[in-house]
Amino acid sequence: MIKVKQLAHVCIFANDLEETRRFYENVLAMDIQFNFLRDGTVFGFYLNCGGRSHVEVFQKEGARFSETDQINHFCLEVEDIDAAIAHIASMGVDVTAKKHACDDTYQAWLRDPNGVKIELFEYTGKSAQFTGGDRVADW
Repeated sequence: MIKVKQLAHVCIFANDLEETRRFYENVLAMDIQFNFLRDGTVFGFYLNCGGRSHVEVFQKEGARFSETDQINHFCLEVEDIDAAIAHIASMGVDVTAKKHACDDTYQAWLRDPNGVKIELFEYTGKSAQFTGGDRVADW
């Protein structure tokens, strides 16, 4: 029997590796955990999402992400969604307003330089992820 402990990482392709690195480091304040090297050149990196979860990024010539690809978005839990939204907006990046979702979480959305959708999440004491129970989708 298998028991999944947690999501280890998601992998995205970057059209411009350095622009993508700057976005995740500066806009989302994520640290580089390590780089992938080939022939002395960085061609990818791991971003630390806190704890043991990561975003893996690779330069990929011809890579594309669109609404029809297998990954729709990934979600980052934040401590204070209002502060996160304010910081992201101050960096000149489009971010949605905070929404109270049907699962009793707060969420906001943005895109990285490659068009990858990123959901920001702040749990509440009533979040379905902890309390369970079906919720009626409002989208």
